[in-house]
Amino acid sequence: MESMKGNRRTILLVDDEPTNLQILRHTLQSDYRLLFAKDGLKAMEIACAETPDLILMDIMMPGMSGYEACRKLKRNPATAPIPVIFVTALSDAADEQSGFDLGAVDYITKPFSPLIVKARVRTHLSLVQAETLRRTRLQIVQCLGMAAEYKDNETGMHVIRMSHYARTIALAAGYSEEAADDLLHAAPMHDVGKIGIPDAILQKPGKLTPAEWEIMKDHTEIGGRIIGRHADGLLAMARIIALSHHEKWDGSGYPNGLVAEEIPHVARIVAIADVFDALTSVRPYKPAWTVEDAVELIQRESGRHFDPDLVDCFMDCLPEILKIKERWMDQEGAPAAADAFARR
Repeated sequence: MESMKGNRRTILLVDDEPTNLQILRHTLQSDYRLLFAKDGLKAMEIACAETPDLILMDIMMPGMSGYEACRKLKRNPATAPIPVIFVTALSDAADEQSGFDLGAVDYITKPFSPLIVKARVRTHLSLVQAETLRRTRLQIVQCLGMAAEYKDNETGMHVIRMSHYARTIALAAGYSEEAADDLLHAAPMHDVGKIGIPDAILQKPGKLTPAEWEIMKDHTEIGGRIIGRHADGLLAMARIIALSHHEKWDGSGYPNGLVAEEIPHVARIVAIADVFDALTSVRPYKPAWTVEDAVELIQRESGRHFDPDLVDCFMDCLPEILKIKERWMDQEGAPAAADAFARR
């Protein structure tokens, strides 16, 4: 939302009683830019035109009620993210529940304390700001991930597919929805270190020389340096994945030769998701493998390249993974197996 004028956030106040609007105006005008409406229909018009940061709305109004206005606002993608707080004389628990069911974030009963109104408004605007910051960070992570893929002469669909594969495998492995979503958002950064690899190596159509291969392997540690060290959160997970998604269960991977459970669990998941998508996609140095050939290789590499338990999870959710593959399809490539697995 971009409804700030200078440093002032915008609030839409909706009430058919002028006295109530006046009280709210005196309570909030020193801190916020205020808009006013006396019925639900006018509130919807202003919300669509101005996109306020927050709406305080009465329920019992002539014409369109606050409930109906909230319902319509939440059905419109342009206004759905705007938090709505009901400010009303209806005080029954059932009325309050109805408001929350419609998507309101809070419910203040009249007569209200101006201090309570100010505190609730401040809290919900802070939540809006935090959510905006979270979305911005996710967009940066995803854009950097796609930038690395485009440099590698791929489409950005790779990071979308493999990230969704990783989320699906994580859920099958017992991750909560929240933890699986964190992995979905961190996984696009897995190959960001390729930004630091020379194009002559990254886009070479033939087999890499041993010296070129050593340079290629540096992308894991370059990725770790690009992302940087973070105590926790999305970027901390992204760094772990960038560094460790080429480690192998038997210790033959890189950059640190980690063995089995020494490899971070999220990196073990991404390893399967990344390899499956790489094998079944066209690359400068190979045609696409068939799904059957790719699945056979992943099963064969269970206990060598991949965590055996996670290979079982991958097989359990393979139908869902194939739906993701279909949804985010590239242009079709040749469906023949090729000797490309070592290139990853």
